[in-house]
Amino acid sequence: MTRTPLKTTLDEYEVWFLTGSQHLYGPETLAQVAEQSRSIAEALDAAADVPVKIVWKPVLTDSAAIKRIALEANADDRVIGLVAWMHTFSPAKMWIAGLDALQKPLAHLHTQANVELPWADIDFDFMNLNQAAHGDREFGYIQTRLGVPRKTVVGHASDPRVQREIGTWQRAAAGLAASRSLKLARFGDNMRFVAVTEGDKTEAELRFGVQVNTWGVNELADAVAAASSSDIDALVAEYEELYEVVSELRKGGERHQSLRDGAAIEIGLRSFLEEGGFGAFTTSFEDLGELKQLPGLAVQRLMAEGYGFGAEGDWKTAVLVRIANVMGAGLPGGASLMEDYTYDMTPGDELILGAHMLEVSPSLTTAKPTLEIHPLGIGGKDDPVRLVFTADPGPAIVVAMSDMRDRFRLTANVVENVAPRAALPNLPVGRAVWKPAPDFNTSAAAWLTAGAAHHTVMSTAVGLEAFRDFAEMAEVELLVIDDETTLPEFQKQVRWNQAYYRLAQGL
Repeated sequence: MTRTPLKTTLDEYEVWFLTGSQHLYGPETLAQVAEQSRSIAEALDAAADVPVKIVWKPVLTDSAAIKRIALEANADDRVIGLVAWMHTFSPAKMWIAGLDALQKPLAHLHTQANVELPWADIDFDFMNLNQAAHGDREFGYIQTRLGVPRKTVVGHASDPRVQREIGTWQRAAAGLAASRSLKLARFGDNMRFVAVTEGDKTEAELRFGVQVNTWGVNELADAVAAASSSDIDALVAEYEELYEVVSELRKGGERHQSLRDGAAIEIGLRSFLEEGGFGAFTTSFEDLGELKQLPGLAVQRLMAEGYGFGAEGDWKTAVLVRIANVMGAGLPGGASLMEDYTYDMTPGDELILGAHMLEVSPSLTTAKPTLEIHPLGIGGKDDPVRLVFTADPGPAIVVAMSDMRDRFRLTANVVENVAPRAALPNLPVGRAVWKPAPDFNTSAAAWLTAGAAHHTVMSTAVGLEAFRDFAEMAEVELLVIDDETTLPEFQKQVRWNQAYYRLAQGL
C-alpha cells in the first residue's frame, strides 16, 4: 500500500480574487476596473501576512460568468475560498445564482483603488469608476438576503490590518479545507462512562467533512511489530539528537529497551496513518491490546508534525487539533491536546495548570524537552516514555468542541501562558500554566455554563480571530470568553443561542 506523509502547509492552496462590475460604463471603464483590481490582488498576494496565493480572475459582469466561476471554484481542490470586491456598481441580482451555488468560504473586501481622494480632479467619470462605497453595499445586501456566511474586511488593501485580516481568514479557510478532506482513525472507543467525548460522527461529516471510523488497536499493534531494527536504531538516534534523553534510556542504560519500544510505536503508528491517509487519530488507555505501553512520545511528535489527536477516544478534539495545526502552518508556536487539570487559587492571582497523562505537543515550547520514563498508574502496561517540558509564556487560546444534540458548539477562552511559580520536579509530563481572560472566576463559570469539554486544543500560533472566521464559514456555534466577557451577558448569549440555533434549523 502506498504511504503518503501528512502535509501541513498552505503552499498548495490558492484563493481567487473576484471583481464585480457591469457593462453600463463602457469598455474603457471596464479596462480600468480590470487594471485596478489586478493591482489590488497583486498587492494582497505580495503581503507578508497573506500566506495563501491570491489568483486574480477577470472582471465579472453577468450572472452566467459569476455562476460559472463559483462552480469552477467548488470543483478545484486547490481553491479554499474567494475574495470578492465590487469595484463599481455590480447589480446584486446577477450574483444570486453564483452565491447560491458557492460551497467555498467567501470574504467580502470592502475597499477601493485609491487611498486618498484626488479632490481637485474628481469628475463624474471618476465617480462612476470608483463607487465601491455603494457597490459593496448592494453586494452586502444580497449576501445577507441569501444568508451567505462570509467575512467582511473593510479598508485599503495596503493597510497592514486589512492584510492581516485577509491572511487570518485564509488560514481559517485552510483549516476548513483540511477538515473537509480529513480521515480520522480511532484506535478503540471512548473512555467508559465519559459523556463529553461522545458525539454524532455522521453530523460531524456533514458539518466539517471529517470521516471518523474505528480500527482495532491490534491492527496498530501489528504495524508496530513490523518495525525493523534498523528503523528503530535510526529513530532512537534522532531522539538523542533532538532531546535531552535521560541516561537510563540511552544506549547501554537499564531502560533503553523502553525507548526502543516507544520508537517502534512511533514507526508503526506513522506507517498506519500514512497508509490509510489519516490526518488525525485517537487512542484510549482502556484499550491498548498488544501495545507494550500507552503511546506518549509518538503522539507528541506526530502532533508537532501537524496530526490531530484526542485522548481517550476524543475524536472531536482530534479534529480541532488538526484544524489548528493547519491554520497555524508556518507561524511560531503550535497546537496541542490540552486539559485543564488543577488550579492555583491564590485570590486575585489564580492560575490553571493544564496537562494530560502524556500527550502534549512539544510545538508549544522552544526549549529542548527532556525525554524521560516514569510509571503510569492506569492502563496496565509498561512504563511509557514521554517528552517533558513547559509551554512557553505568551498569548494562547484554548478551544473545546461539544455536541449539544442539535448542533456542535465551540467554546473559546483567550488565555496567557505564564511560567510556573516554582519548579515542577515531580510532574513528568508536557504542561502549560495559564491565566484565563477576563479572570479566573468568570472564565471558569462561563466555561461550565457553556457545557464546554474538559479536553481542548491549545493554540499558540493562531488566536481568536482565526477561530471566529472558522466558525462563521463552517456555520457552527462559537461562544467566546475573553477580556470583554461578563457572566450575566454570557449566560444570556447561551440562552439566545439555544433559541437561535433551534429556529435556524427550520422545520
